[in-house]
Amino acid sequence: MTEQRRAALLPMLALTAASILWASAFIAFKLAFQAYDPMFVLFARMLVACVCFLPLAMRFRNQIYHPGDWKPILLMALFEPCLYFLFETAAIKNTEAAQAGMIVAMLPLLVAIGAHFLLKETVTRRTWAGFALAVAGAALLSVQSGSTESAPRPALGNFLEFLAMCCAMGYTILLKKLSARYSPMFLTAAQALIGCLFFLPLMFLPGQRLPTEFVLIPALSVIYLGAAITLGAYGLYSYGVSKIPASQATAFVNLIPVATVVMARFALGEVFGLGQYLASALVLTGVLLSQDRKARPAKAEA
Repeated sequence: MTEQRRAALLPMLALTAASILWASAFIAFKLAFQAYDPMFVLFARMLVACVCFLPLAMRFRNQIYHPGDWKPILLMALFEPCLYFLFETAAIKNTEAAQAGMIVAMLPLLVAIGAHFLLKETVTRRTWAGFALAVAGAALLSVQSGSTESAPRPALGNFLEFLAMCCAMGYTILLKKLSARYSPMFLTAAQALIGCLFFLPLMFLPGQRLPTEFVLIPALSVIYLGAAITLGAYGLYSYGVSKIPASQATAFVNLIPVATVVMARFALGEVFGLGQYLASALVLTGVLLSQDRKARPAKAEA
């Protein structure tokens, strides 16, 4: 394999691996919540990631800091992991993992819409039509879903997952701008540290309980979320976004719904009904319809 082909292939492999890891995060969250409260899970996840970054701390000393960049770095981390995880945690508590994974398919559309308003990128009628179709499919998915013990309020959960995707949109746009000046690992470490500080006081909110026992599967799920997802998936995604346009990078997110449905079927026993499959197909059709190659590249990708 030539060096040029390898350079083109590595970002795609990284983004594919990140998407599969993110799909597994929905399963890990469900398992972790069986024994531990949400705020503890989020804090412990960030703490595990920070511990994993300790061996790299000395390398970050060589990272050149540009004055004033603390503002976009802080905003990036506020979008994700802070607000993103708050919304997604609440979503997972109220809907099925497979449904939440299906809502994630809307991220590429949201990035295109966000680039239109924030970066003045041209969005075609085809993209707008695809966005409308995907939103309709997401709404239909919620209507088709009945309450279960593990998904007591699926409509609310799916809406909260949509808000999480809005946060992911802001994160992706800022990440693309910052990745031109900072390494993927440095930005991922900054996310983990800021997230750890953000979720620490939230563990002591009324209604939140600190763990009193070690439960193997939920505890391993928390470690997996911190090491494999926060460190692995975000690191891989940051690397991919730094190498190719953000609009192309977010297209790999479309792998998440498919992988989540498969994993949820075998790990959690979740099964879609016919109406839910039709609604999911509507979401994916909207996403595919929105992929208009005539759209002008975002300025952030210049």
